[in-house]
Amino acid sequence: MDIPNTHPSTYLAAWDEAVKRYPDSTFLLFRSDKGTWTEWTYSEFDRKVDGIAAKLASLGVGQGQAVHLCLRNSPAFIGVQLACARLRAWMVPVDPSSTARDIALQISRTAPSVGIAAARRADVYRQGAEGQLAQLLLLHEDEHDFAADSELFDEGHTLRRDELSPAEPEDFLTVMFTSGTTSEPKGVILTQANYATLTYRMAELANLSSHHRWFVSLPMFHANAQFYCLAPAIGVGASIALSSRFSASGWFHQAREAGATHASLFAAPIRMILSRTPEDIEPLELTHVWFAQNLSASHYSEFARLAGTRPRQLYGMTETVAIVTRDAEPTPGHKTIGTPVPGRPVLLVDPATLAPVPRGEAGLLLLGGERGQDIFLEYMNRPDANSRSFVTVNGREWFVTGDMVRQEPNGAMSFVGRIDDVTKISGENVSLAEVEAKIAEAPGVEEVAVVAVSDDVRDHAIEAYVVPEDSAQDLRTNSLTEWAEENLAPVARPRVWHRIDELPKTSVGKIRKFKLTR
Repeated sequence: MDIPNTHPSTYLAAWDEAVKRYPDSTFLLFRSDKGTWTEWTYSEFDRKVDGIAAKLASLGVGQGQAVHLCLRNSPAFIGVQLACARLRAWMVPVDPSSTARDIALQISRTAPSVGIAAARRADVYRQGAEGQLAQLLLLHEDEHDFAADSELFDEGHTLRRDELSPAEPEDFLTVMFTSGTTSEPKGVILTQANYATLTYRMAELANLSSHHRWFVSLPMFHANAQFYCLAPAIGVGASIALSSRFSASGWFHQAREAGATHASLFAAPIRMILSRTPEDIEPLELTHVWFAQNLSASHYSEFARLAGTRPRQLYGMTETVAIVTRDAEPTPGHKTIGTPVPGRPVLLVDPATLAPVPRGEAGLLLLGGERGQDIFLEYMNRPDANSRSFVTVNGREWFVTGDMVRQEPNGAMSFVGRIDDVTKISGENVSLAEVEAKIAEAPGVEEVAVVAVSDDVRDHAIEAYVVPEDSAQDLRTNSLTEWAEENLAPVARPRVWHRIDELPKTSVGKIRKFKLTR
């Protein structure tokens, strides 16, 4: 690994250190919608960052001010984030498919000085930003945004670094909204120190070196791509191969074309990739793959075969900054989220009493750390959420993840589900996540989501929404019922089966269950 002996305390300093150490090394390869690749070295990209910073400064962006960013994967996305770091400003990256209502709410909650959006969605963005935004830049979302005549640059303005005050660890860098799959989206405040911490921690955990290359196809506005790929690459002078959009059918081809060594995915995109990839495709020879959320044994083994390496499951969330647990076994598998990362104290407690639970029993996961350093600072303007999300146990402050986890006899941890995804049926606690993982192994099932509904006799019952592997096949509910009788405990068997063509998801594959029961 090529991690500096002394870690910079800000993300900006980490970037500057990378530019100093690896000026002529490739930093970014970008694949456009047309399939063309464009490349920038660290020093070339740094000059673009300064140009963007000069333009933003000319529009009044400075220390403590926000830039609202509504873009797909593009060089501009990364450039704007680093320019904000240079100016001690902060960005608000959001889903590029946000509705006008979403945009209006995001802007009202963060009060940005400037908005940056795609020209193709200018009408939607303007509708949402109406009356709230003084400046708007419209971009192509491709390599043309780095041309001299782009709205991102202004030849009449240059950046004088000597006139800028140095970034401080406590400076805001990003306010990232949660997915909103279980509650109203909250703005997670992340500092320069947060990004500096995860830059080197995630590089170390992935055993990353300067000759490695991440293939990034998940959206950049989400924590996965920023935390697990981009930041650690900067930390060691590695490179990023960034695709403008996720393509399930083209994923293996693009990764091979990019010369990728590393990748990070969620379970849902992996299943999509497998369903759209020919079985006889030539396998890759990747060095490392992270994945999150449950995969069936068959999906795991098939993806491992095609990737050329066994993926390692991790557990983390936007609020935890770097990951909390990972599968560090010599031969990783699909069953557990692994063991806690060194230096990340965790507790499993009873949700009602906060008393520790014994090994083998599911408990609410609490994470220790320092706010603004290795845990997010707070939720923006949400004192109610902040008071619920931090508790004191034995004189120490802990972050309440909201996730139920069980420690197995061998010390590894298994994800049980969100606290509101563990339901009581006939007096027994049932993990909906574990039921989903089991049903995903049923013949003919590509994806599944289960929900708990009220039941007069058993308090709750389970209903399952199933996507068949082959849309043309006749996936009968009676065959699923028979399978469940042989493979699931009585309390875990769905009362009703729904066959659907597609599960409603976020842009990174998280299932929006509330849309299933409307």
